[in-house]
Amino acid sequence: MKKTFFRTFFISLILFSAIWGGFIYKTVIKAEGEQGEYQYKETFIDRLIEGKDDITFLLLGVDSKDVSQTSGIRTDTMMLCRLDTSTGEISILSIPRDTKARIRGRKYEEKINHAHSYGGPELSVKAVKDLLGIDLEYYVKVDYNIVKEMVDIIGGVDIYVPMDMKYSDPVADPPLYIDLKKGYQTLDGDKALQFLRFRKGYADQDLGRIRAQQEFMKAAIEKALRPANIVNIPQMIKSYYNNVETNIPLDLIMKFAVHAKSFDTEGMKMATLPGHSEYIGGVSYFIPDEYETSRLVQSLFAEQRAVNIIENEQVY
Repeated sequence: MKKTFFRTFFISLILFSAIWGGFIYKTVIKAEGEQGEYQYKETFIDRLIEGKDDITFLLLGVDSKDVSQTSGIRTDTMMLCRLDTSTGEISILSIPRDTKARIRGRKYEEKINHAHSYGGPELSVKAVKDLLGIDLEYYVKVDYNIVKEMVDIIGGVDIYVPMDMKYSDPVADPPLYIDLKKGYQTLDGDKALQFLRFRKGYADQDLGRIRAQQEFMKAAIEKALRPANIVNIPQMIKSYYNNVETNIPLDLIMKFAVHAKSFDTEGMKMATLPGHSEYIGGVSYFIPDEYETSRLVQSLFAEQRAVNIIENEQVY
């Protein structure tokens, strides 16, 4: 029986990373002595001051109870995210998991969510980089536990449920029981998972779910970044530490965390890879529209795309 999944992410994770990084600095780096502390502070401050004002990373959501135990598992969520401190812009591009794409090391094109099962988050990053023609090296991988925990920590998320949602799958891991009524309501952690894992009933199937989940994400980010949630930071750090894996350096995370209040959640740009569904050899794929994809990527990730083009020209 097919499993159902979730799709979500909180930009505020960057804030939690910053505090966690600060804790490591105070308890580990300072313990090395004044000389080591001075050298670290000097290079750390240099990195904070220098560098670009934006960061792009790939969000990967895995259907697992433990983010550290995901070897050989396909991703359910792929979202390309960009934060720009100079403008306060947040851009998010959802990539359907059935997207037909080239995966390095494979003979034929496959569904892009297979990349993680073959080579972990690093291969997923390369697959998205090849698909979109952008410069990309960072990833953030989360499991579904963080959704439930974070939503409860921030006091729930206000969202409009577009239809009655009812479904059960007792053999899923964890067992899935969905029973939500249509209408505007505050979802706690358990109900948020039900909403995000619901897959039946949308007229345009996966694309409909993506739109609903993007709305949830926007509401969750706005709620998580409210000043009232500052008191919940210790709990957030614990949840982050247990459920997130990333290759973004802590000092880089901190650079963007200090600008958390400047990000424009109301003007957040959210889009889905343009294309259409098609059966090929009896298998359902999402086929990207190359022209529209190029235009969309140019508008959302222009700087990254330009960097990649320059690098390619230098190689050839």
